[in-house]
Amino acid sequence: MAATSTIDLHWVGHPRSIASALLRDHQVTALVDPGPGSTINNLRERLGQFGLGVSDLDFVLLTHIHLDHAGATGALVGENPRLQVYVHERGAPHMMEPSKLLRSAARLYGNEMQRLYGEFLPVPSENLRILAGGETISLGSRRLSVHYTPGHASHHVSYFDLSDGTAFVGDTAGISVDGHPYVLPATPPPDIDFEIWESSLDAISAWHPKRLFLTHFSFSENPDAHLASYRERMRLWRELSGKILASSRDEIAAMQRFAAEAAAEAARFLSPDEIGHYLFNGALNLSWMGLSRYHRKRGESAGSALPH
Repeated sequence: MAATSTIDLHWVGHPRSIASALLRDHQVTALVDPGPGSTINNLRERLGQFGLGVSDLDFVLLTHIHLDHAGATGALVGENPRLQVYVHERGAPHMMEPSKLLRSAARLYGNEMQRLYGEFLPVPSENLRILAGGETISLGSRRLSVHYTPGHASHHVSYFDLSDGTAFVGDTAGISVDGHPYVLPATPPPDIDFEIWESSLDAISAWHPKRLFLTHFSFSENPDAHLASYRERMRLWRELSGKILASSRDEIAAMQRFAAEAAAEAARFLSPDEIGHYLFNGALNLSWMGLSRYHRKRGESAGSALPH
């Protein structure tokens, strides 16, 4: 019988921050988003609680290649060379040669990158299964539909389990801890695009999923309410960040104002402890950087379209 379980990776000692989904049946074992390299020992331990080891894994399905989702993949392949890794075609080159990805991440995380994310080892090309969106993957008794779902990242895909109605949506549907009705956006640089993000949410809705699996964190059992709430908050953040950018020339002050207003809005729905946990998971400073980049790119695009 097919089963889907949450593996809590206890990222830097924090439970309910990064989840990997374990998919099992009598034929196949797979992980959706194995997490960062820094949590690979936790992953091994939790696989052991299911009576499994890395050598028992058949597939890794990546929603996208950000370090908190995909960083452990190369190490897993090193331990299990038969492991097959599904990834979008735009992300595949960076899985084979991650140096550019790591340089970009180092600009965001600095000296904290090793502690937070550990090693990101390359994956040999022969272990990669390249996706464009529109495929159906067979994993033993399961069939998973694949849809290209950019917005959070230009190489993001989501997977829909046709057997039980679970949609594995990575970061496309935000952060919601154990199905809490408050959904926090995750908008880090460099790929944020709200227009195509809305289309990605439409695609997920069109699956009519029975539940969502979020990397941050675990199952959301009311997909319609979740996605409606998320759309509303994304639009709020888009408008709020645009107004702040229009009225402030100081980047630090603008970031601080955004963080304060976003946290105040979250306080309407979350307890103080919950707010701290959500903001730890969500990193508002990085979300601000993505939002400000989005608005500036749109402004540059609009300026280039004006007649000379």
